[in-house]
Amino acid sequence: MNKVHVLKNSHQAQRKGIMKRSSLLLLTTCYLLFGCSNSDSQELQIDRENVDITQEEPPVVSDPDDQDYWNDAELIWSDEFDEESISEENWVFETGGGGWGNAELQNYQDTGNAVVSDGTLKITAKRNTDNTIEGAFTSARMNSKESFRYGRMEIRAKMPEHKGNGLWPAIWMLGSNIQAVGWPACGEIDIMEYVSYKPNKTHFSVHSTANNHTDGTEITSGALDLDTIEEEFHNFGVLWSNKYMKFYIDDVDNIQFTFRRPTISNVDSWPFSSNFYFLLNIAVGGTWGGLEGVDTSIFPATMEIDYVRVYQVK
Repeated sequence: MNKVHVLKNSHQAQRKGIMKRSSLLLLTTCYLLFGCSNSDSQELQIDRENVDITQEEPPVVSDPDDQDYWNDAELIWSDEFDEESISEENWVFETGGGGWGNAELQNYQDTGNAVVSDGTLKITAKRNTDNTIEGAFTSARMNSKESFRYGRMEIRAKMPEHKGNGLWPAIWMLGSNIQAVGWPACGEIDIMEYVSYKPNKTHFSVHSTANNHTDGTEITSGALDLDTIEEEFHNFGVLWSNKYMKFYIDDVDNIQFTFRRPTISNVDSWPFSSNFYFLLNIAVGGTWGGLEGVDTSIFPATMEIDYVRVYQVK
């Protein structure tokens, strides 16, 4: 065999070896590539199957103008006056005289004019026979320690027996910021006002900087007939939302007066987006209660309250 033939055969063998190794390397690479790809695909598929793609439903925002809006209101606070005494956790007495901005005649006391008995709160206005107390009359003014923003506020009450002129019982609310901004900027919601020179009637009113009785611009229902207000208990309530206040008697469907938030509103015309607290009192005389004089023979005179309740839509 000559040298050229040997070299030729040797080169052919080398090429075959290189091609063989290249083929093996290619096969191995393909296996690894496709094998890994398939594995990754399976793992990705598994991962996709395990991913929770459920989307949370957005919270439902109730509209106070919906017909059934108040059906979902839940009781969040109340005083049923079932205990043996006035709850110090719920109420604080506001005391003193000085006319209370309305030329009223009573001197409010923290004892002797308000009691709980037989399941009701009784607030009594009396002629003053105590020489140590200034003024011709004493009474009680109770403020709730809790304050509230929006809700269905309902009070079941009976006015004093009608004997004559001079009484001014009220169930109402004031803005909790009254110490900072004063009245009427704090706002006032009168859930029930009664003057005894107008028997068998009740009144709803709203006061603010823009609308108040000192300017003669208060928002009011005027006198509403309620023939048994002095003889029977009635429910006095307000449905209070960020859009309106709707006042009712006995049943939430028996709306007697509505005050809607002004289209363009500010703190002067709508201070009612803040917290308010309850007030329960009997005033004597004053610029409204005493408009036709005070009959001193009508005392003692008692307003009874069965309960105070607050419902809110969650």
